[in-house]
Amino acid sequence: MQPPPDETRRDPAEDVQWSRPECQLWTGTLLLGTCLLYCARVSMPICAVSMSQDFGWNKKEAGLVLSSFFWGYCLTQVVGGHLGDRIGGEKVILLSASAWGCITAATPLLAQLGSAHLAFMTFSRILTGLLQGVYFPALTSLLSQKVRESERAFTYSTVGAGSQFGTLLTGAAGSLLLDWCGWQSVFYFSGGLTLLWVCYVYRCLLSEKDLLLALGVLAQGLRVTRHTKVPWRRLFWKSSVWAAIISQLSAACSFFILLSWLPTFFKETFPNSKGWVFNVVPWLVAIPAGLFSGLLSDRLISQGYRTITVRKFMQVMGLGLSGVFVLCLGHTSSFCTSVVFASASIGLQTFNHSGISVNIQDLAPSCAGFLFGVVGVCLGGYLIETTGSWTSVFNLVAAISSLGLCTFLVFGKAQRVDLSPTHEDL
Repeated sequence: MQPPPDETRRDPAEDVQWSRPECQLWTGTLLLGTCLLYCARVSMPICAVSMSQDFGWNKKEAGLVLSSFFWGYCLTQVVGGHLGDRIGGEKVILLSASAWGCITAATPLLAQLGSAHLAFMTFSRILTGLLQGVYFPALTSLLSQKVRESERAFTYSTVGAGSQFGTLLTGAAGSLLLDWCGWQSVFYFSGGLTLLWVCYVYRCLLSEKDLLLALGVLAQGLRVTRHTKVPWRRLFWKSSVWAAIISQLSAACSFFILLSWLPTFFKETFPNSKGWVFNVVPWLVAIPAGLFSGLLSDRLISQGYRTITVRKFMQVMGLGLSGVFVLCLGHTSSFCTSVVFASASIGLQTFNHSGISVNIQDLAPSCAGFLFGVVGVCLGGYLIETTGSWTSVFNLVAAISSLGLCTFLVFGKAQRVDLSPTHEDL
């Protein structure tokens, strides 16, 4: 007996949207997953100064290790979105988390394999970047398919707040572990927590059958029947798509430069300062800022403001105003003032979650994962080493932010471009 026609045409990735209880459960789970993603990601920046002292790295070499994460991270952005659209974002996230958790926990062991510490640490970070690169594209794909449009900005902002929770957790616990047990303990801590989260998701939220099916699809090279054709040529002829891509890259680059280099900046500029202060306070500010931006975005849209107007306003805050505080950070010699400026910049950057990150789902929810970095971190290390000035790094962040903001303000739209051009702009 042949199955009904609608079942044969159904894409396995396009299941029904989550019910409210399911959405709340998955939002909490993904919030924790994002938190642990950043626990693993910021372990190296937190430990960079101590590792540089142990291994004799200069700024260029430290910048090489810190930036190597993004070499791998950039390579799997498209892959993560594609896999999320095809086999389900939650499966992609679980499989990648199990791998990056193991690598993070094993990083101190790699450092003991020989005298080529720089090569081993660079390799470890590239591999971690490759595995973590799929996370946010897969998350974007998952939320665009499972969450109601009216709740999407708040859900994405809530899950995105995990990045601040994770940085805060590693900044607080990592600073203490660094002082008490050495830098190796920070990697054991973040990697071990990730593996515990993987066990929870596997046992409680995903069935073994689903995971085996996903692994089977991957083994077959993604030979999955897809009846809905994605209009790639139409997508990439749209200026709004390129505006979203450029703005996303600018936001990511600016954020990751600060994420990677702020601990070193505070440690060197204010050597007597407490690590738990500058590693904790900016991210403590960012958590309520991120949640507020999501609530504000959904509230403005529900009150009748055009979607694209709200998205652009969020980017003015996330790239424009945050860039102003970064510029100020390069021209102060006070520890307290520097912490305030850093906290303001990091907090305002969370508005990007309700701006450009959600705009990609406005443009093409059917393939949002595909459309969802970076030379900047390595360039930052080069600038510090050659100029001896942190101001040049903060000027770089402000310039990149301005480029992304101007591009999005001029060319950004919220009109769907993955369907026939009959849908009016929002």
